[in-house]
Amino acid sequence: MTAAQTVLAFDFGLKRIGIASGDTLTRTAAPRAAIAAGKSGPDWDAIEREVRALAPGVLVVGAPYNDDGSEGALTAAARRFAAELGRRFALPVHLVDERFSSLEASAALKARRAAGERRRRVKSGDIDSAAATVILGRWLSGEGVR
Repeated sequence: MTAAQTVLAFDFGLKRIGIASGDTLTRTAAPRAAIAAGKSGPDWDAIEREVRALAPGVLVVGAPYNDDGSEGALTAAARRFAAELGRRFALPVHLVDERFSSLEASAALKARRAAGERRRRVKSGDIDSAAATVILGRWLSGEGVR
C-alpha cells in the first residue's frame, strides 16, 4: 500500500488559474483561491507559495479538449504549463481531460447559491477553482488524458 499523498490541481487559463487540493487517502478535493495569469504568464510566485504550503506529491493539470475529443485552442498552452510545473517543482504532473469541468463547476456553484448554501455571488475565480476541484476529482477516480 502506498502512503497518502497531497495532490494539487490546476485549471489553466490565460487570465486565471483555478487551484484545488486533495489527497489520495480520502479521495476528496476542495477549491483554493484562483491565481492571476496575464500577458507575462502565470503568477509563478503565487503557485510556488501554494506548492510550499501544501507540499504535494503530485500535480494535476486539466487538458482542454473539444466536444469531439480533439485538442482545444488552449491544449498546447496547458501542456507547456504542465511541463513548466514539473520542471520548477520536480514533481510528477498528470494531465486530465477537463472537458465540461467549468460548466459542471458553474452549475454546482449556482445550485448551492440557489439552495441557500452559498451567500455571495459566484465569481469567475470561484468557477475556475471549482473546475480545478472537478479535474482533481476526475484524477482521483482514475481518469486521465486519453
